[in-house]
Order: sequence, then structure tokens, then C-alpha cells
Amino acid sequence: MERREVSLGIDLGTSGVKVALVDAQGTPLAVAHRPFAVSSPHHGWAETPPAQWAAATREAVAEVLSQCPDVRVMAVGIDGQMHGVVLVRGATPVRDAILWPDSRAVAELALWRAVPEAVRATLANPLTAGMAGPVLAWLARHEREAIEAADTMVAPKDWLRMQLVSGEPVTDPSDASATLLWDVVADDWCAPVVAAAGIEARLLPHVWPSTAPIGTLAQAEASAWGLPVGIPVSVGCGDAAATLVGASPGSDQLIVTVGTGIQVISPRTKPQPDAMPSHHTFASATGDYYAMAAPMNGGLALARVREVVCAGWAELYGSLDSDPDEVGSVVFLPYFAAERLPRLVPSGSAGWHGLGLDSGRNTLLRSSLESVAFLTRRAVATLPGSAVAELRLVGGGTRDRRFQQLLADVLGRPVQRCRAENVTALGAARLGWAAFGHEVTGAEMELEDPVDPSETFDYDPRFDRFQELTEELVS
Repeated sequence: MERREVSLGIDLGTSGVKVALVDAQGTPLAVAHRPFAVSSPHHGWAETPPAQWAAATREAVAEVLSQCPDVRVMAVGIDGQMHGVVLVRGATPVRDAILWPDSRAVAELALWRAVPEAVRATLANPLTAGMAGPVLAWLARHEREAIEAADTMVAPKDWLRMQLVSGEPVTDPSDASATLLWDVVADDWCAPVVAAAGIEARLLPHVWPSTAPIGTLAQAEASAWGLPVGIPVSVGCGDAAATLVGASPGSDQLIVTVGTGIQVISPRTKPQPDAMPSHHTFASATGDYYAMAAPMNGGLALARVREVVCAGWAELYGSLDSDPDEVGSVVFLPYFAAERLPRLVPSGSAGWHGLGLDSGRNTLLRSSLESVAFLTRRAVATLPGSAVAELRLVGGGTRDRRFQQLLADVLGRPVQRCRAENVTALGAARLGWAAFGHEVTGAEMELEDPVDPSETFDYDPRFDRFQELTEELVS
């Protein structure tokens, strides 16, 4: 019997990795997940040893291959969490990776503010401490020995890809454009900003197309990973760009993902110079740009609430079965990590407001879910064309129908979830097919039934209070 040909997609997240086997028609045959930890050795820091990524990914690859022993892997595609910094000498990290929730580089943003406005406008992105540029500037000031020991900086997915295919470290436009060092007009590194930030240009990798094959698996790596010798591996892209490849949205749709963070993405946006942007503008995996608003405290905040309250996911989402009036005047601010937009909110600012003697456990849980919906509403409002766009939900964080209803009620408009699971890993697998020589295309996602606003409860006053409390933190 002829073996079914598949691409292996690797989706390297912040707290776990997913690996999927996907055939040429885009059908997932097997998916495996492995978690890993994010450490915080100091307040506001977020790090992971890259070796944990490799170990978790090897386990997930072995699992999907064991689930489908009769397939023939033709290629590997990869995507990963954005903004992270992995300093390497060759393929060896010189220190742990610094991740996007990290806020240590707030002071370094002054270097960007000092750049002439016309130059800063070419970045077309708000200044954010967790992006690679400010992190590199912090390292140059505080860990000079790490900078001197490294020959290149790469993004998380780039480092993981280097464990499959050795050679020159490279990145792709989607991750390069998310560093605060990229000129979206010139489609190249912004030399004036790199110099002003005190970053050595030698650390910046060459940039290759996301869909290009970086190389093929040699015998040693193929044996280590249990994969065929000689199969191509894609350069890959950031996770948001891979979500667009997997979901194939129309230009009149917004993609809403709730994972560790929240991502609201508007595809096919023309980059425009802007020194004070209200949203991010990043390169896609297919040659254009997309707009994105990305609150950092999505599943990250919900997981922390669960730990504090000692609740499982079922109990958390079960809190939505209660009457919303039960929450009363209680509002939860989810800012365990710093927020980027519409204004910088400092990390360590999470907490409940308005608690009284009658506030129970269910109130704590439900108000935390409401806060994620409020962040989503605020993010949607910042994107161009959002007022008339259709909202498409993807990702495991939007799976619960009760949470879909909460989003519809808070947003005051219908939402509709893509039925396919693991859309980002599916996008990574499609990049593998592209490296093999197939065109990067995808059928329109099959959708669940739409969820309309119930109009039985007015969330506007509670959202307004959420905004007021947030503004007090900023002020």
C-alpha cells in the first residue's frame, strides 16, 4: 500500500510546542503537544533555556510519528513565538532565551524615543520593551559578556530550526519586522535605529523568505529526530503569520486568537510609516504585511488566576454559567505582564477591584474571563477596518462556547470560530509543503455556527470601569 505523504509542522509556543502531520490537502492526521516552563528569575523577566524547546519538540515529533507509522514525511515547516532573543555562537546559546513577556528593557525604550521621528516612523510599530531590539540594547548595557560571546541573535523558531539543519543562522521577514529594528518601507534592517540603540550590526541575521527551504536534513540530524534523510526544512515564520497561513482569512475578516497572549490580526495591510502607531505592522509569511493588536495577558493571566484560586480549567469556564449580575462591581485587571497598547501598562499590576464581603470564588473566576474579553474588545477597536470586519476565532482558548458567547456580548457583534483545531501548526505544515515546492494555499476554514450577542446584559459600564482602572495605572 502506498504511504500517505505528509508535511510535519512545528509550532513553538511560549509555554509548549505542538507538532502536526498534515497531508497535501491540508488534512491534519496527528497532533501532539508538549509543555515547557517559562522562568522569571527576577521581577518582570521571562526566560526559557532553548534546550527545553528541543527536548519537548523531539518528544512531540516521536509521538505523532508513532500515531501514524505508515506516513511518509516529505518536509518540515516551522513557526514560533515572536520577539524572543536567542544569543548564539554557532548554534549554541550563550544564555537562556529572553521572551516576549519580558519587561526588563523599559528604560532602553528611551533610545528609540531619541531617534528622529521620521526615522522612528519607518518602524511602524509602537515601542515595546519585550521586542528583540530593546532586549538586545539591555543586554549590551547589562550583560556585555553575553554580547561578546555571541556571533548572532536569532528568534526562537530559528534556533529550533538550527537543530534540524545546521548552517548560517538566518531569520525571516515576519520575525525581523517584529524586533523594532526593521524598516517596513525598505524591507530591511534599519541601520540608524540599530546604531542609536547601541546594537552591534553583526548580531543581526540575514533574512530569507519564510517559505524558502533553508536546507535538507543530514544523516545525523535525521537519525536524531527520527525523520527521513534529505527532506527540506522551511525557514519558517512567527506564530501570528503562521496562523494567517493556516486560517486563510479574507481581507474583510479579523482573526482573534486567545493563547498565552491575545492576537487580533487584520490580514493584507499596506505598511505605512507612523511614529505613533496604534497597532503593530508585521511582515507576513507570503510577502505582504498584516496589522495586529496583541494584548499580552490572555491565557497567561488566566493560568495565573487558576494557580492563585486553585481552580481547574473546567471550573474557570464553568463560572460563565452564573448570572453576570453576580459579579456586581468587581473588575479584574489582568496585568501580570506589562501591556503594550493602547498605552504601556506596567507589569505586576494585576488584581481585583471592588471586592466585598459578598464576593465569592465564582466572582473571582468570572471577572478574570471578562477581563480577557475586555482586552480583546480594546484590541479589536485599534485595528483598521475593524468596525465592519467579520470576527473569526481560532485557537484552543476560544473553544468553550460560553466564552464565545462572552466575547460576542462584550464586543457587541457576532463571532464565529474556525472548526479546525491547531490552525497555527497547520500553517507551519503548509510552510513545509512550500519548501517542498507546493504553492502555499489553503481552503477556506470550515466554521462553527455563529454566536450572536445575547443582549441580556450590558457589559459597557463594566468595560468602562475596566478602562478607568487601567488609565489610573498608566497615569
